[in-house]
Amino acid sequence: MKRIKLIYIPVLLSIACVVGIYIGALFNVSSPVSSLKLYNQKQKLNTLIQLIENKYVDEVNTDSIVDLTINQIIRDLDPHTAYLPKAELDAENQSMNGSFVGIGISFYKSNDTLTVIRTIPKGPSDIAGLKSGDKILYADGLELSKPEITSDSIVKLLKGERLTEVSLKVKRDNKEELLNFKVKRNSVSLKSVDAGFMLNPKTAYIKINRFAKTTYDEFMAYAKSLKDQNPDRIIIDLRNNGGGYLKEAVNIVDEFLSDDIPILYTKDRSGSMSETLATGKGLFENENVTILINEKSASASEILAGAIQDNDRGLIVGRRSFGKGLVQRIMPLGDGSAVRLTVARYYTPTGRSIQRAYSNGREDYFNDYMSRYTNGELQSADSIDVVDSLAFKTPQGKTVYGGGGIIPDIFVPKQVGEIEIDIHDMFEGGILDRFIFDELEKNRSYYNSLTTDDFTTYYEVSQSMLVAFKAFLQNFNLEYQGDELAQSIVRTYLKATIALQLFNSDLAYKIIAEKDVMVLKALKSKPKLVNPNLLQ
Repeated sequence: MKRIKLIYIPVLLSIACVVGIYIGALFNVSSPVSSLKLYNQKQKLNTLIQLIENKYVDEVNTDSIVDLTINQIIRDLDPHTAYLPKAELDAENQSMNGSFVGIGISFYKSNDTLTVIRTIPKGPSDIAGLKSGDKILYADGLELSKPEITSDSIVKLLKGERLTEVSLKVKRDNKEELLNFKVKRNSVSLKSVDAGFMLNPKTAYIKINRFAKTTYDEFMAYAKSLKDQNPDRIIIDLRNNGGGYLKEAVNIVDEFLSDDIPILYTKDRSGSMSETLATGKGLFENENVTILINEKSASASEILAGAIQDNDRGLIVGRRSFGKGLVQRIMPLGDGSAVRLTVARYYTPTGRSIQRAYSNGREDYFNDYMSRYTNGELQSADSIDVVDSLAFKTPQGKTVYGGGGIIPDIFVPKQVGEIEIDIHDMFEGGILDRFIFDELEKNRSYYNSLTTDDFTTYYEVSQSMLVAFKAFLQNFNLEYQGDELAQSIVRTYLKATIALQLFNSDLAYKIIAEKDVMVLKALKSKPKLVNPNLLQ
């Protein structure tokens, strides 16, 4: 039967659907009158849905109607409230839980062959003995090179129930016969803390990519190891960190602040204010701290940066952050889907909101963010608009501004080479992984023979690799200008990607950090350690 187009469903149905079905799940309705009205709306909607399903002349997908109407009503709320269908919710939960069940490899399918880019350290495949460059030809007897076996179906095949086994047949270079592996599926960590190391004998560095359920524990594992090396400064890199769980960011801030120092305030729909204070003895209360942020640092990242800045606890270095001062909560809708609903606003310790205005709608909101790439703000601090009426004072008298992100204490412009080709996004997004893997395959035995010291000290990315990379980028309609600055940036990230595949993420990020303009600027700064207890 012919399906009708969704645009023929009356607008009133859209409103009734969302209000009638879901408002009870999202809000605490305590008034008898409100409850009766809600019940009547639900009854009316249920009757209408049943009539459409049973009597309407054409077949109608009522599930799609519900999804459409939810999205329609949510579009009129703030830009960060969102409807999450089951598939999206499952993917988000996996990312934010910090683990998944599988065999623990990064791979891609090239010329119909599944090839291991790298194994996740201490994951099932790493423990079983798989290596970068291994080609998995069979899984449980199924030939993976068949055209109908897609990357998605491979993922489903390799994932499964925890502690179940999958039998793999693997072709390894310099081995004539196929190798047999039995890999036991298990929980595989999804790192939210990319790296932690000593930049120099007195400076520790930790890079956090998001705030998942495991972030504080990951952070503390690195922090305790680095603390043993007696740094007098720690740099926390929050660039490109879009946020996540509020609690994880608060716990990390707590490690830098003395007892009873404010971390943030939240205000809900009723106007009730809730204050979060530092508790206990923090691991880094006596060390200088510098926070790195950029235009993609948002939400929980801004909470951490704001607490450090507003308490005069350390320096914020970089560019103005995204500007998200809203708190969301995942609200299940009963069918596996959910809504990520804004339930409160947060305020930094001085009382400022860093949420950008969104009264003109979502399109204007995100266009305003994108305008930073054209209005000069990424190159000059003078191009940052501030509102004098939203000025606040820290305990030491420093002026900070609300209304649109955290403005750094020390501004670092985006390099011209970075603007032409956002190489860091390619590094973290896996594009460089694919290119470098193919390059390593050309001479795998040589690369596998390199020691960490030899690689760090002597290895240089060749001109021929640069030329090959430029050609590779054309597959993605990307290019970069071949000037000295751009080439230097590209060489650094290519070498870091090689380190990531051959060695570990700490070495990869250290290679980047040692040439990183923002990190170098932070190292040249002279932060003055402030104990907030003395300011009360």
